[in-house]
Amino acid sequence: MSSSPSPLSARGSRLALLVVGLCWLAVLFDGLDMFIYGSVLPHLLETGTFGLTPDRAGDLGSYATFGMLIGALAAGTIADRIGRKKLMVSCVALFSLASGLCALADGVAVFGLGRTLAGVGLGGLLPTAISMVSDYAPRGRGAIVIGLLMTAHHAGGILSAYVAKWLVEPVGWRAAFWVCVLPLLFAPVLARFLPESLSFLVAKGRTEEARALAARYDVEVPAARSAKAGPGERWANLVTLFRGREWTQTLLYWLASFGGLLLVYGVATWLPTLMRAEGYELGSALSFVVVFNLGGIVGMLVAGRAADRFGAPRISAIWFALTAAGVYLLSVHMPMTVTMIVVFLTGVFLNSAQTMIYATVSIRSHPDNRATAVGWTSGMGRFGAVFGPWLGGQLLASNQGDWGFTAFALAGVSSMVFIGAAALRTPPTAAQDGPREQQLAAH
Repeated sequence: MSSSPSPLSARGSRLALLVVGLCWLAVLFDGLDMFIYGSVLPHLLETGTFGLTPDRAGDLGSYATFGMLIGALAAGTIADRIGRKKLMVSCVALFSLASGLCALADGVAVFGLGRTLAGVGLGGLLPTAISMVSDYAPRGRGAIVIGLLMTAHHAGGILSAYVAKWLVEPVGWRAAFWVCVLPLLFAPVLARFLPESLSFLVAKGRTEEARALAARYDVEVPAARSAKAGPGERWANLVTLFRGREWTQTLLYWLASFGGLLLVYGVATWLPTLMRAEGYELGSALSFVVVFNLGGIVGMLVAGRAADRFGAPRISAIWFALTAAGVYLLSVHMPMTVTMIVVFLTGVFLNSAQTMIYATVSIRSHPDNRATAVGWTSGMGRFGAVFGPWLGGQLLASNQGDWGFTAFALAGVSSMVFIGAAALRTPPTAAQDGPREQQLAAH
């Protein structure tokens, strides 16, 4: 299957830079909003805010990921129908306003509603942004561009730790959520400057608009593809993912994403609290969040380059194996320096392992079906994201925190198996595509 068109001139790189830059900022705010709950959670538990206990805190963490499940499942289909730009702007506005609701909450019900609504926006933004940058990625560089985009998510995680560190103790936890409302100011910027996907414009018959955009930045207009289904068939793009032998690939991606997101969001929600349970002060526990996300940034860049050379599914499988080892080691009491190194390396492998699943799906998908493929892979994985925070809360509530690391490590092993199986298979349509498509499908 082919990747989307790539810039073919020096001037064309301006378009890729513009798209990646704007999407990077949007995903930065996504990461800030996602990680802020885990960063303030130790304070909420320590002060008994809303009468929180570890198991109820785990439930609250799952509310956001449940919202992300809804957002991710809906995003691909909606983006393929109305456009990725409009959806991205809507998602940024939604999770920003929802954070304001959390800041104003006077009880668990309102706070939980805010986190759920924020999750819908967060879940819809990420797969849409990945699809958008994939449209403009240079040929053979799809994985590294997606990896670069995902560094923003971890930069947002680092920012959340500092927001919590600087504001929670002196001002209160509500101030941290008010900071998460500020991305609302970015929505008009996104609406003004982010171009629409060229492949989307062509697929919708808006060829003059696509030509004008392409002429402005001196890039090629993608060739129109014949429609696979009538416009009235709402689920046509989803059905395409199960045609022929593609259903096995689709299920392998979904299962790998389930384990990967269980691991990602379980650790993201509970890492500061688990480290507090190990005897570290709040400041030190938040430092682990910073180190973990610094590792995530490094991992995205390393994994992206490695995936472009050796194949995204192969790199993802190796990374999940290394992640499982690192997460398991966190259950062992070690000197502070060694623990920091393990947390950093775990961040390197954990976050990029899941992203390489998205890279695999994105690169192997047709442009007119890419948002649906990535969105549903992310969406089905969100079941794991919902389960991870809940599982961590249940284990902590029963004083079995160490088993949390073991459970998360086993999730990493399962994702290694599923994406590894996908790596051994060649997409059945690859043989029918041209040489460039076969080269990209190998990734």
